[in-house]
Amino acid sequence: MNPVTDLPLWAAWLIAFFLLLGAGLTLIGSFGLFRLPGFYDRIHAPTLGTSWGTAGIVIASVIYFSVTESQLVLHPLLIGVFVTVTTPVTLILLSRAALYRDRAENNPDVPSLQLLENTSQESGSKTDSVTVHESIGTAKE
Repeated sequence: MNPVTDLPLWAAWLIAFFLLLGAGLTLIGSFGLFRLPGFYDRIHAPTLGTSWGTAGIVIASVIYFSVTESQLVLHPLLIGVFVTVTTPVTLILLSRAALYRDRAENNPDVPSLQLLENTSQESGSKTDSVTVHESIGTAKE
């Protein structure tokens, strides 16, 4: 007796739908990584594909194991939670590291800190330079 062959038809269709949805969203994210021109453009698409793609696969996993074991199985949700929490954090760390590197190399495509400070002072905002530096992720030297 193989649990896959004993799977009800409605569960097999639902599992297949969520697996294909998760795999498709992950594939779209990988196309974004491949096709977008710059680093800052590229880091966004894979994180969305990872988060939403993982959600589809986790839902399919919950349905499969719940049907085959005849009880509600929620263990795969932990995988989804960990991926959903760690992916945006990784995105922020990578983007801040790249921004710091580009500013250290005086890349002309990245706005300088002085430009951001002057813009905030001219607009009359009450943001001090420490807050501007913290929001960008770099420390004032």
